[in-house]
Amino acid sequence: MRQHCPLRDTLDRIGDRWTVIVVVLLRGGPRRFSDLQRATEGISRRMLTRTLRNLERDGLVTRTVHPCVPPRVDYALTDEGHSLTGPLTGLLHWSMRHHDHVRSSRQAYDNSRQEPEAGGPPA
Repeated sequence: MRQHCPLRDTLDRIGDRWTVIVVVLLRGGPRRFSDLQRATEGISRRMLTRTLRNLERDGLVTRTVHPCVPPRVDYALTDEGHSLTGPLTGLLHWSMRHHDHVRSSRQAYDNSRQEPEAGGPPA
């Protein structure tokens, strides 16, 4: 594939560990940073910040700072971000439906590929 291929650009954005989760969380409406962090188990503040900035840079998320004390910042999907939720929701449903099968297939594969004892034939 060419270096500046639209599919490659899209996969570069959604292919990381957190982007899909953040987009799916934002499909219900604007959320605060702390809400997103609580809902995204295991993500660090730094990684959530990076993910949101990348989504904002790509025009998929807006960041709104409300002039109040204490300051409040909301993140929301743009129209382009919302247009991505359909395909991502399909991917989410597929993963939920097939998760057990994929895990058991991985386990069976890994078990069949375990290193043989010394002197035995390779798997």
